[in-house]
Amino acid sequence: MKLDELIEYLKYKDLINFKNVEVSGISYNSNTTKKGDIFVCLVGEHTDGHEYAQMAIDSGAVALLVERKVEGVNVPQIQVQSTRHQIADIADRFYSRPSMGINLIGVTGTNGKTTVTHLIQKILEQDHKKCALIGTLGYKLSSTSEYRNAKHTTPQAPELQATLRMIKDIEKIDNVVMEVSSHALEQNRVGGCRFNGAIFTNLTQDHLDYHITMENYFKAKALLFQRLKEGNFAVINIDDEYGERFLSEVPAEAIKYTYGVKKQADVMAKDINFSTNGAEFTLVTKDKEYNVSLHMNGMFSVYNVLAAVTSAIAMGIDIQTALNALQNVHGVAGRFEVVNKKPLVIVDYAHTPDGLENVLKTAREITPANGKLICLFGCGGDRDATKRPKMGAIAQKLADKIVITSDNPRTEDPQQIITDIIAGLQSVNPDIVTVEPDRGEAIAMLKDIASNNDVVLIAGKGHEDYQILKDKTIHFDDREQARKVFAGSVI
Repeated sequence: MKLDELIEYLKYKDLINFKNVEVSGISYNSNTTKKGDIFVCLVGEHTDGHEYAQMAIDSGAVALLVERKVEGVNVPQIQVQSTRHQIADIADRFYSRPSMGINLIGVTGTNGKTTVTHLIQKILEQDHKKCALIGTLGYKLSSTSEYRNAKHTTPQAPELQATLRMIKDIEKIDNVVMEVSSHALEQNRVGGCRFNGAIFTNLTQDHLDYHITMENYFKAKALLFQRLKEGNFAVINIDDEYGERFLSEVPAEAIKYTYGVKKQADVMAKDINFSTNGAEFTLVTKDKEYNVSLHMNGMFSVYNVLAAVTSAIAMGIDIQTALNALQNVHGVAGRFEVVNKKPLVIVDYAHTPDGLENVLKTAREITPANGKLICLFGCGGDRDATKRPKMGAIAQKLADKIVITSDNPRTEDPQQIITDIIAGLQSVNPDIVTVEPDRGEAIAMLKDIASNNDVVLIAGKGHEDYQILKDKTIHFDDREQARKVFAGSVI
């Protein structure tokens, strides 16, 4: 694509050394820049792409997208207000606006995004429609295909637009359901994406190391709904304390749907019961009631199913078709995933105060009267430290025994993270609280702590098969570790 075509609709401040060169790709990392790329000088928290412009040119970059003029180079420079925001504009243009021809559904919220996207994918396939998924676990072209890796919950704009173009043109898939993170919205990684629908699951404390305040976190999430157009739909969890506010952010011309358990909503659940087999409830719409039996468990699963069914209604899919799809789902990798039966060992991705509280309450529902609930967890390093004592307090309140360990410590001292967690405990009784910084050793200790009638929740990492340490990333999978520890037990 010629440079003048690429920037045709771009809001730029200045053109420097302009020549109408041929652009064959977009890069923002000088180490991976190829011949013919336009190099985007992203300005981040720790690095400034302008400092790597010459390296990118040496690797073959034919033009630069900049916020300030780079001296001493002779390639064209397009100066814009924010490269981080406007990389999405040129990516959308370079890949010929792929989202325009796709039924693109965005799911946002603190918890539940991954599960809801998987459930919607299942529903669309039950309705004989191909559907691709983009999210935390990578992207997959169908519910039965393998994941392909992704670096972020929502990829950077060039990768995202390239993926959408591939899904549309090569795979011939017209439906895409995507997790949309607050970072992606605030950084405009989804700029250019034309969403047909937006779904809100819940908003609780997370990512405050980045957003600083819950108000900023809310405003980032709200961007997804503010951009909806006439004929698009919004699906809102009205029970959430932010539900009404999100509803008010939806433009008048978009179609609004609500779901919930406590407040009056378009789609509701009542008569909810949990057992070791899963959840049962009655789904209530304005026209009819449906008996629902799930292999998934917990109140959070009920809410996730309500979100998916409400989205199906918004897309014109028969409710019974949607329920037929969901009643066969056994869950999502690392989301309340049972890896052993006696004791019952569950691995879950819960890494926020609200997430941990929800899964512990669900685990308590299925803990036998003569059994204990044991929780092993840690907190991530280089992330919001204020949630650590809160999670410690929640674990001690809801579990009979807790094992405090490392999560992904990153550059922080694991012992300091553990100290922050312990600050939320009322006491550190060794009969109730065990501390072991080495996560592998901590999981191994569960063999001696748990009896056959107990329920063990291993929380924090879920599907992750790695652990990020100070100087390296190692292979580590909670599910693998737990299966090794309890090998020989009943599964």
